[in-house]
Amino acid sequence: MIDLHVHSKVSDGSDSPERLVELAVEAGLSAFALTDHDRQDGVAVAAKKAAEVGIGIVPGVEISCEHKGTMHMLVYFLEPGEGPLQDELGRLQRARDTRNERMVARLGELGLPVTMEELQEEAGGTGAGRPHVAAILVRKGYASSVQDAFDKFLAKGQPAYMEKERLAPRQATSLALQSGALPVLAHPLSLGLSPADTASAVAELADAGLVGLEAIYGRYDQGQRADLAVLAAQNGLAVTGGSDYHGTYKPDLSVGTGQGDLHVPDGALAALRERLPA
Repeated sequence: MIDLHVHSKVSDGSDSPERLVELAVEAGLSAFALTDHDRQDGVAVAAKKAAEVGIGIVPGVEISCEHKGTMHMLVYFLEPGEGPLQDELGRLQRARDTRNERMVARLGELGLPVTMEELQEEAGGTGAGRPHVAAILVRKGYASSVQDAFDKFLAKGQPAYMEKERLAPRQATSLALQSGALPVLAHPLSLGLSPADTASAVAELADAGLVGLEAIYGRYDQGQRADLAVLAAQNGLAVTGGSDYHGTYKPDLSVGTGQGDLHVPDGALAALRERLPA
C-alpha cells in the first residue's frame, strides 16, 4: 500500500517531513510521496529519514493551476534543484510570500490582528499558507475551527481571501515534462464540473501531456473512484491515489488510509514509474 499525496509543515500541513515518514511506516506503507504546495524544502530531510527506516519516497510537489474551479497538478519524481519547473517554483514561492503579507494586512483591517512572525512560527519557518492563518485565528478565539476560519474569513469570496498566482494547466504540464517529471491531475472532482465537462477537461490535459489521474482519493467514495478510474483508462492515463493528508488542518484524513477506506496499491506506483522518460 502507498500514499502519493501528503503535505508537511513545509507548506500547509501540521507535521514535519520526518514525522510524515514515521506515520507512513506506522500505516504499513511501502512508499509515499511528499507533495507540498509549490515547494520541495522538505524532500531532502524526508528522504534521509526514509532511507534510515527503509521506506520508499517519491519527491513531488502540488501546483495550483488557473481554472474557474479548483485545479491542482501533482508532479512526481521531481528532484529538488535546478530545472524548468524547479525555477518556476522559486518564483511561485516568492509570490506566495507576498500574498501572505497582503492577507495579514487585510486581517488587521478587519480587526483580526495576525503578525507575519506568528504566521512564520505556526508554519515552522517556511511555506506559510491559509491553514496556518486559520489555526492562528482559532487560537485567538476569532473562529471555532480551521474550517470555521475559512468559512468566515479565508475562503474565496470571504473578506480576507487573497487570490494566489497560478500556472496555466498546459504550462504546468509542459514544465513538469521538461523537468523529467510526471504531471498528474489531483482530485479531479474539485474542478466543479459536470461529468461531461470533467471528461472533456481531462481529455484536453491528456492531449497536453498529462500522465495520470488521482482517482483513488482520500475523500472520494468507491463509486467516484471507480468512475474516475474508467475516465483515466479512456484517456490512457495512469491511476494514482493518496490521502491528501494535512495533519490537524484536515483532521478527518490519515496517512495511507484517508477517511478509513483508502487503499492505493503498490502497483499504482509501479505503473507510474513506467511512464518516466528513459
